[in-house]
Amino acid sequence: MTDFEGTRVVPIRTRKCPMCGALETEAYRPFCSKRCADLDLARWFNESYRVPAVEEDDPDDDDRGA
Repeated sequence: MTDFEGTRVVPIRTRKCPMCGALETEAYRPFCSKRCADLDLARWFNESYRVPAVEEDDPDDDDRGA
């Protein structure tokens, strides 16, 4: 994207806070405030965020018993 003088113009992107949906602020990016950033950190500490995993049996274990 260029302006009328041929220089490059970078569009300003506005993102929403992942916690409350308000616009993010530069100081607490990607959050809108310290409160939302702290709430997100508390969720990590309380292990509220988890990645589901399915543990599979090791195929080498079957060979050892025979």
